Amino acid sequence: MWSPIKLPLVIKAEINLILVLVTALGLWTRLHGIQFPKAVVFDEVYYGQFVSLYMKQVFFIDESGPPLGHMILALGAYLGGFDGNFIWKGIGAEYSSNVPVWSLRLLPALAGSLCVPLGYLLVVELGFSHLAALAAAFLLLLENSLIVQSRFMLLESVLTFFLLLAFFSYLRFHNTHQSSPSSLAWLMLAGGSCAGAVGVKYMGLFSYLLLLGVASVHTWKLIGERTLSHGAVLAQAVLRFACLVLLPALLYLGIFFVHLSLLHRSGPHDQMMSSAFQASLEGGLSRITQGQPLEVAYGSQVTLRSLSSKPIPCWLHSHKANYPVRYESGRGSSHQQQVTCYPFKDVNNWWILKDPGRQELVVSTPPRPVRHGDIIQLLHGMTSRFLNTHDVAAPVSPHAQEVSGYIDFNVSMPAQNLWRVDITNREAEREVWKTILSEVRLVHVNTSAVLKLSGSALPDWGFRQLEVVGDKINKGYQSNGGWNVEEHRYGTSEEQKERELELHSPTHIDTNRDITFMAKFLELQWKMLTVKQEETEHKYSSSPLEWITMDTNIVYWLHSSSNAQIHLVGNLVNCSLANLSLGVYIVLLLSYLLRRRRRIEDIPADAWERLVQAGVVCAGGWAVNYLPFLLMEKTLFLYHYLPALTFLILLVPVVVEHLHTHLLSSPSQQRALHVLTVAGLCSVFLSYRTFSPLTYGQPELDAEQLVALRWRDSWDILLHKRKHGPS
Repeated sequence: MWSPIKLPLVIKAEINLILVLVTALGLWTRLHGIQFPKAVVFDEVYYGQFVSLYMKQVFFIDESGPPLGHMILALGAYLGGFDGNFIWKGIGAEYSSNVPVWSLRLLPALAGSLCVPLGYLLVVELGFSHLAALAAAFLLLLENSLIVQSRFMLLESVLTFFLLLAFFSYLRFHNTHQSSPSSLAWLMLAGGSCAGAVGVKYMGLFSYLLLLGVASVHTWKLIGERTLSHGAVLAQAVLRFACLVLLPALLYLGIFFVHLSLLHRSGPHDQMMSSAFQASLEGGLSRITQGQPLEVAYGSQVTLRSLSSKPIPCWLHSHKANYPVRYESGRGSSHQQQVTCYPFKDVNNWWILKDPGRQELVVSTPPRPVRHGDIIQLLHGMTSRFLNTHDVAAPVSPHAQEVSGYIDFNVSMPAQNLWRVDITNREAEREVWKTILSEVRLVHVNTSAVLKLSGSALPDWGFRQLEVVGDKINKGYQSNGGWNVEEHRYGTSEEQKERELELHSPTHIDTNRDITFMAKFLELQWKMLTVKQEETEHKYSSSPLEWITMDTNIVYWLHSSSNAQIHLVGNLVNCSLANLSLGVYIVLLLSYLLRRRRRIEDIPADAWERLVQAGVVCAGGWAVNYLPFLLMEKTLFLYHYLPALTFLILLVPVVVEHLHTHLLSSPSQQRALHVLTVAGLCSVFLSYRTFSPLTYGQPELDAEQLVALRWRDSWDILLHKRKHGPS
């Protein structure tokens, strides 16, 4: 019975020793001594804050991009046992003993290390020789800027890793037998890597679209294959769509699901989110609103939050101060009580919903709910003034109506304090107004003006609070004209003194207000895309045109007492070779296109396809990761160029091998190219060695040595002034 089994069992494996070597060198250049310096380096001060919030499971928003990159950094912190207790107060601050520096920097360094073998493998999959691939790995290995960015708690190395992995995996799928199980695994890995790239930074979307374009062209060619049956072609098209479109979308959703599951506690960015979102977090608003009544009724005491977060979230507010009789412009006002939008929790944010046909200011038994289309009055809880608007110009926005707390001065200015409830997200025509969930417009009955946040701030007489107006020019639904009830209680006190005490008391009626994951995801995604970061000038900000020639650098860290320092600065020889290769490639491509148009084919068809595909991936990868920055109005830094630079470096061996194989026919020309190539690689190594003290921060250089490294007049080299004491 044992005869079919042949012993011994043997596994044969092929090991690419060159790939092993470049991987080991990549790990050594990126991982060696990453715990130095034991101080906050440049943007570690920015990302470290988010890592600490992850460790404490506190909600936050980073408007700069999706959360996967932060989650990867937080994973490194978790593996090192970091508890999140560190004050990220500034660049250069010494890390305390509880901060696992090596662990915090480990995953970006690993990602940067693996970019070296991935560059090797990508060039091979593009159809070029292992010698060209080795040259590509060599150039990536010794690129100083890539090394620096990999060795700290930063995200560009992670983004570049996913981009290279996506293109390599897809090309491996394309080059293998596409019906084998391994090809499916490569295609799924390509889709997952695309999701990873977009999940780290939105810039990854452009490379993802480039990869989809390449896959679309390949699929179009596949459709024309007459050797394949209709069913086989359809199966391949569906498979590619599922792995390159559906899978990345699902993984992107999964990233946010994990993000929101981890960050379930109230945090510093809560007020940017809707009341429903805030109420889903532990602490903060959920602690305040727990047990509130769900249905808003006549007699309810409520705070009304603007649905717009621009310029900042705020609540409908009034206080014992009137509009000036005349403004500085000479225009007059009603001199009635000011109504504003106030960006802080305050007892003056409370209003009482009153039935115009009744005098009661308390909730009846049973409560009479307010519904869509009902006419109500809003009475300010602390001052007993009715919310009013009339044909008087608003103080800062004269095209709109003033909104006030009505005071009867007996000057032929009657009260106009009736408002119609318009629930914009209603599912039924007579839907009940619900706490937190309902989005409501308040439409003035007399003038049809909509109660609206103008976005302007009042002058000093209005305490710089935000202006609220009645807008008669209604252009459909606008978030600044929408409100929702955030805090809510059923009023029980008719007397003013008792009511003032009641407005300070907590609510106590239980209700359940769940918000779905998709609702939270869509709101968070919208906020990340629309909330504009406050742009400020930075000493080391630069323009994209400066990146190509490395006319700029960034001082990442400077020792407090010595001249030891770390700079983000590129390997100038590497960058020059990359730029030169791009120029040569463009000239080659244009000349080939013109000659092929004239039916002159200088190179075989397979060589032409190989050259075009390499250009699409390498030059195209450079373009989609660089050109969009030319259109961006934001503070930019040299590190934004690094993914683009990586792709451009891969173009160098592609161009050299093409010249050697197809254009330089004589042995003397080829020998000359060999000499130039060896000289170029040696120059790259010498440039790397020259700038390694600025790459690794050690050994410390004296002032003369540092000045000698200033190869560009625009570079910033910092020197400490030493105090000379008696010898």
